[in-house]
Amino acid sequence: MQDTAKYLVHADITAEGIVERSDVVGAVFGQTEGLLGDELDLRELQDSSKVGRIDVEIDSQNGQSFGRITIATSLDRVETAILGAALETIDRVGPCRSTIEVRKIEDVRAAKRREVVERAKTLLGSAFDESMRSSSDLVKEVREAVRVEDITEYEGFPAGPRVADSDAIVVVEGRSDVLTLLQCGIKNAVAVEGTNVPEQIADLTESRTVTAFLDGDRGGELIRKELAQVGDIDYVARAPEGRSVEDLARHEVMAALREKIPYERFEEAKNVEEATENETAAEVDRRTEATASANVDSESGGDVATEQAGDTPESATAEADADELTGSPSDSGRPSSAGNGEAAEVEATDVTAAGASSARVTEERSDGNTADEAEASEASEASKNAETADNAETADREDTDEGTDNEGIPSRPDTLHGHTRAVVGEGSGRVRLLDAEYGVLSSADAEEAFELLVDAETVPAAVVVDAELDQRLLDVAAQRGVEHVVAASTGEFVKRPTSVRIRTVDQLLTPNEA
Repeated sequence: MQDTAKYLVHADITAEGIVERSDVVGAVFGQTEGLLGDELDLRELQDSSKVGRIDVEIDSQNGQSFGRITIATSLDRVETAILGAALETIDRVGPCRSTIEVRKIEDVRAAKRREVVERAKTLLGSAFDESMRSSSDLVKEVREAVRVEDITEYEGFPAGPRVADSDAIVVVEGRSDVLTLLQCGIKNAVAVEGTNVPEQIADLTESRTVTAFLDGDRGGELIRKELAQVGDIDYVARAPEGRSVEDLARHEVMAALREKIPYERFEEAKNVEEATENETAAEVDRRTEATASANVDSESGGDVATEQAGDTPESATAEADADELTGSPSDSGRPSSAGNGEAAEVEATDVTAAGASSARVTEERSDGNTADEAEASEASEASKNAETADNAETADREDTDEGTDNEGIPSRPDTLHGHTRAVVGEGSGRVRLLDAEYGVLSSADAEEAFELLVDAETVPAAVVVDAELDQRLLDVAAQRGVEHVVAASTGEFVKRPTSVRIRTVDQLLTPNEA
């Protein structure tokens, strides 16, 4: 019946109790019998195959039953509508009160028409692809086939047909890279077939303008270094980081070759990066050793001062405090009693020389003063001087602490590492433009990084920005000749210029510093 049905009657049933499928089917036949006459009686219609079987889906929950009734008919629209209305007269199913509501009457033929239309769309879009190709597609396919067939050999190595007579050549890694360039219309490419540059290719580079177009991985870097040693490189072009030349589309190949840079500039950029990293590491070691040495000297100075103190308790205490701050031992030959005023003067001079205070205390006592009075005066003056030295030394240490962190790295950002810590590591939300010696050319809020770089009168060597590096800022950095960009994070790049080295704060700083 489903194959010949024209309409499907969909009805929802709700019963105030638990009922089963047989109860619903019995109620439909029993309560519609004789209601519509013999011509529209359900049993008669089923016997004549004008009405299909009654499908019932019923479910019980919390003492109530819910379900759906589906009846397929081959009657016309009017008779189907009458049959649907008759279903809504059923008010009991078994012992329970119930409600039946016709949700919709579906035209099966309309559904089939929709399926026909959707399938026709699919067939029109896919089945005729090969037979409906334009003349331009045919020409393009033939040309690409010819380019691939044009691959030749130069001294036994895969090459394009123009390598032998061209003034400029493109050196790539393998045969598949040569095929990729041929498909892009570049016929002067030659492959070195591995990281070991053959002598024939090295000799060829001596007399041609050479562009090394290499993969963006370690293998490509090794080929570049060896080719620079045994041959001659004029320009360098790189595939995006982590990708190979053979995987690039036509527009990516052309973009990479357009952005090639002279080899001297490429090598300088590499040296600057290595020098920056070495300088940062050396600076860390130097500062750490200096801090450790200062701490050792300070501790040893305090011990010597304690051992070499005089007989007077007050003088020993004052001298030990001053020596411990300045790191210089006291004089063992200094007299402990104050029979004259010279002892206080010498002691004040020593404390002043240690950096404690610039005041020079000279206390003259008459010869008639007793030893007790001299001792008390000397102890008082020494205590004051030691207190002055303590305050001055504390101030000096605070100044030193402000300029040096726990690892001995200067917070004064005189390196790329220092600027990164100051701008990104501390979350300043700023951007700095730096010159070749990492001096600050200008700075602004991170949101103004693009305008600041565009309007900069002096082209910066590096940009440090506490924000995500996007394609827009990267493009203007490449156009202006910026060599280094350090950002809090990087976004997705459609193209990544090889002339700009990109690093994030996580790559440049250690986790403790970040």
